[in-house]
Amino acid sequence: MNARYATSMLAVPFLLVSSIYAQTPYAQTPPSGADRATARTKQTWQIDSAHSKLHFSLRHLAGTVDGQFNVWSGTVTTQAQNWSDATVDVVIQASSIDTKGERRDNHLRSEDFFDVEKYPEITFKSTGVKRHGDSLTVEGKLTMKGVTKPVKLAGMLTGTERGPKPSMSFHATTTINRVDYGITYNRFLEGGGATIGDDVTIDITLMVVQRG
Repeated sequence: MNARYATSMLAVPFLLVSSIYAQTPYAQTPPSGADRATARTKQTWQIDSAHSKLHFSLRHLAGTVDGQFNVWSGTVTTQAQNWSDATVDVVIQASSIDTKGERRDNHLRSEDFFDVEKYPEITFKSTGVKRHGDSLTVEGKLTMKGVTKPVKLAGMLTGTERGPKPSMSFHATTTINRVDYGITYNRFLEGGGATIGDDVTIDITLMVVQRG
């Protein structure tokens, strides 16, 4: 076996492994030369709030209260094509809380709940992102009413769009305990039961658009 042939045969496993790991976030196909060049530079994706929704729900009496925050923004920054190094930063304006009830929303903005005059922003900063196919797990720190706690969101990649402005959409959920963040206000029934539940389910529909 001559040296040139041996060298080419040894290169085959390397090329196969490289093709497996060089997947784009859009499809399970090897990237083009342009995609490989892009992967070596940092990419920033802007949250498109017009096509995104930050929804929450919690128990109230025998039913639930649903609401959302109307004003929020954020970015996703990554260099790796599988998003393994992605960082997510989100800023929510607490005063934009909306439960379709003016009196209730004003109460939620007060010191009893979010105290938006003192704590105008709710923030989330990721500490790690894991992606397996279309499944995502995002761990991070949520800061609300001056308290920072770790949270984990489980999600799915739900759509992609190439073209002049590449975009991707996601769906993610998590559950937090509002008492952990110092939001302890409640009323109690004659039998001793609380009127407001402590667990809050957060449901996020997110679209991000690549900048630049």
